[in-house]
Amino acid sequence: MQAMILAAGRGERMRPLTDTCPKPLLCVAGKPIIVWQIERLVAAGITELVINHAHLGKQIESALGDGSRYGARIAYSAEETALETAGGVVQALHLLHDAPFLVVSADIYAECDYRELVDSAADLADGSLAYLWMVANREWHPQGDFALIDGFLRATGEPRLTYSNLGIYRPEFFAGVVPGTRLPLRPLLDRAIAVGKVRGACYEGLWENIGTPEQLNQFNEHLRQHRAA
Repeated sequence: MQAMILAAGRGERMRPLTDTCPKPLLCVAGKPIIVWQIERLVAAGITELVINHAHLGKQIESALGDGSRYGARIAYSAEETALETAGGVVQALHLLHDAPFLVVSADIYAECDYRELVDSAADLADGSLAYLWMVANREWHPQGDFALIDGFLRATGEPRLTYSNLGIYRPEFFAGVVPGTRLPLRPLLDRAIAVGKVRGACYEGLWENIGTPEQLNQFNEHLRQHRAA
């Protein structure tokens, strides 16, 4: 299975750090956030990676190279201006096989075993278009995104959870979107969920979406204390 790492975001809330450094290269526990993702993907046997970039993207290419130092093979999808999540994937579909693939955000820290998510791809045999890991709602997103009921995501109902930005997608999920279109994932998720085509599960491990310099400092301190305990 291949994986696409979304790394094209500007990181506005992380300014001024992201004025000179792309957000995926900011460090958590002494290592760029995106490198944590790459190493965990490789540990799960996922070595064919596609990374999109826009803002300061050449820094990402220079830092990661062809991926060989991590045991991976990296192909890059450069965007002149960021195409958002769905638009970025569509722009890179020609680099991805005609099979389900992982999509993960470069700025998510998750102490996960991606083999568990890969194993869940078998659930797409029923014609489902995506399988998402959901997490408990955070204070910055208390209403959540979707309900998870009997293994399927629903627009309404309980319990409501937040999308972790980690999931498996079939290429067909993106059908009808023209390359070069600027588009987030949410409209396509709403479309697929409405017809019962998105499965999901709750991920309960350590997970953090780091959005601001203050959150970055706090999370680094949290990890330091956690590892010293």
